[in-house]
Amino acid sequence: MDIEKIRDKIRKGQYRLTVHAAIRSKERGITTGDMEAAILNGEIIEEYPNDKPFPSYLIYGHTLSGLPLHVVCSLAPISDIITLYLPDEKKWIDYKVRRKE
Repeated sequence: MDIEKIRDKIRKGQYRLTVHAAIRSKERGITTGDMEAAILNGEIIEEYPNDKPFPSYLIYGHTLSGLPLHVVCSLAPISDIITLYLPDEKKWIDYKVRRKE
């Protein structure tokens, strides 16, 4: 997947937060600006081609203040932001590779 397609949707405002993502962002203090910055300057680190109704992607980037951020989103006519969270360094190597449990 070319991340530029996702970035284009973000730049054009052609995305929406799922209810889950909206709740989690509020709980975690993650702003829309943080989410947009992470996608616009981040990279796809995992792909989920079998997700329904559309394939989804895990993007690693940084918030406006420089904190690591993971954003799961789909690429559809309107891109859905499924969830977003500050990754736990105990579960990730360089926030990009899942540690084996």
